[in-house]
Amino acid sequence: MQDKRVLVTGGAGFIGSNLANRLAADNDVIAVDDTYLGTPENLDDSVEFVEASVVDGDFPADVDVVFHLAALSSRNMHESDPQRGCRVNVEGFVNTVERARQHGCDTVVYASTSSIYGSRTEPSPVDMDVEARTAYEASKLARERYAEYYANHHEMNVAGLRFFSVYQGFGGNEEHKGEYANTVAQFADAIASGEAPELFGDGSQTRDFTHVSDVARACELAADHELTGVYNVGTQEAYTFNEMVGLINDALGTDVDPEYIECPFDGYVHDTMADYSKFHEATGWEPEVSFEEGVELVCAPYVADGAETAR
Repeated sequence: MQDKRVLVTGGAGFIGSNLANRLAADNDVIAVDDTYLGTPENLDDSVEFVEASVVDGDFPADVDVVFHLAALSSRNMHESDPQRGCRVNVEGFVNTVERARQHGCDTVVYASTSSIYGSRTEPSPVDMDVEARTAYEASKLARERYAEYYANHHEMNVAGLRFFSVYQGFGGNEEHKGEYANTVAQFADAIASGEAPELFGDGSQTRDFTHVSDVARACELAADHELTGVYNVGTQEAYTFNEMVGLINDALGTDVDPEYIECPFDGYVHDTMADYSKFHEATGWEPEVSFEEGVELVCAPYVADGAETAR
């Protein structure tokens, strides 16, 4: 993508800032964020930052492309305040798309979720049956239906990307999420500090861990190809949490055993894995960062700090 005026909502957050910084090299990028889960410190100087809410705020929408990543991004946030979750994730989506449409924008890429597939050890295709088991999942399915409306009724290009387990680490732009950051980031930070990471059950649960750089590239490709519909963005590989802890220990040169605790959540998703074939066929996208490489990237700042301290 080049020479476009681009809006990234949630643009100071984890995924949004990575995308905004990537696009800013060749485009005029506006990042809108209410700073609840983001910070302008994540953004390069070339990105225009506007502090505003996608629900209430007045923000620029005279753009060529919208990447809508603003959301309450965890089940816990939604279960503690379902009304707020609905306003941000559903009303905020409609408000953003409608504002952009009225300014003549016809290309939107937005974040959905892989949580709607439930627990599966086999790759999940986008055409399988899905259902909402949490308020968070309900809000993302509502987005998909509103996207269908905008595509059908207003003939817009509206692509929903069902992200799998996206990570980067606290050395990147994920630290601001704290307890809501990906488990890779949280566990690496704990182990680097000599603390035992807490794993639910026996640690055999699996995730399709997808590096944020691959996700940002997927967002850009979806816009470039003016896609409509829903697509998976994942690696089509899965690792257990036990394997993840082992990889982190290897990367850090540590030997910290995890602590196993009872899962506190009803309906906890035990296993996930993407089938990204539909997105690959549409764009040629494939993941470039293996999980082993990704864990090393997450751990690299801690290793560098340790080497610096040892001098």
